[in-house]
Amino acid sequence: MKILICSDGTAASDNAIRMAALLGPAARVPPTLLGIAESPADEQPLREALDKQAVVLRHARAAGPKLIVRSGEPITQILAETSVNKYDLVVIGARRKQTEGYFWQSQRTYEIIKSIEPSVLVALGSCVRLSRFLVCTGGKRYIDDAVRLTGTLAAAVGAQVTLLNVMAEPPAIYADLVEMEEDVDALLASGSELGRNLQAQKQALQKLGVTASIRIRHGIVTDEIFDEVTSGEYDLIVSGSSRARGPLRHYIMGDITRSIVNRAECSVLVARSSRSFATGDFWHSLREKLFPAAQQVR
Repeated sequence: MKILICSDGTAASDNAIRMAALLGPAARVPPTLLGIAESPADEQPLREALDKQAVVLRHARAAGPKLIVRSGEPITQILAETSVNKYDLVVIGARRKQTEGYFWQSQRTYEIIKSIEPSVLVALGSCVRLSRFLVCTGGKRYIDDAVRLTGTLAAAVGAQVTLLNVMAEPPAIYADLVEMEEDVDALLASGSELGRNLQAQKQALQKLGVTASIRIRHGIVTDEIFDEVTSGEYDLIVSGSSRARGPLRHYIMGDITRSIVNRAECSVLVARSSRSFATGDFWHSLREKLFPAAQQVR
């Protein structure tokens, strides 16, 4: 795995350094540490900060990182680097600026997620361990690439992975259906599309040597995700993003992924899906959320 770490020398980028150090076993080559100075006057202090951050990375693996220092607008420089060189993962630090509104982190965090091709790991919190990962699957095959990436990382660092699917809460008269759907063994044996997909995702993780489990919840998606995060003490949340259709090669960061990035106290991996977002996908997804019972019976 080829990893790019982005740093501006601030405390927020220290989170990215600590996360990259934890991911050291997953890297097949020494990581690249990209420092970006927004003005020439910032370049020397940035180099000094990068030298200190490089020491942390050297302690995590035998070979130190490759250092690159550039000046200019950060997103433009990151986009240029990832366009010229192929990376599997880009690690950035983030710092929450507010606790209300549409964007809680720096606006640049969201722009990087939407602009560059590699998956983006937003390093949040203390970043002291990587032992439990939570993958928000949606139960669809287009998240398979995210599952494989998560499995590769988990296998390298010895982490366990939980696949979480959240379903809309049906009316009270369907209480028996809810109980059946939350019985994971029954769901996997049901032959439903959701059951087949979750089973395939679990098996893909197990083939990589990763201990994997499945959790089913009902309710408001983001609320259920964070209830699970709190109860499970996870170190990394994995969510997805898909390439938008059209001439601009940018990625769609849906409301759920944005909410996860906003609210998470631990790091968030925004992985890329294997296909573009299509109108039919939207209506199919909406239909499943509105009529989950019908989807299971079909």
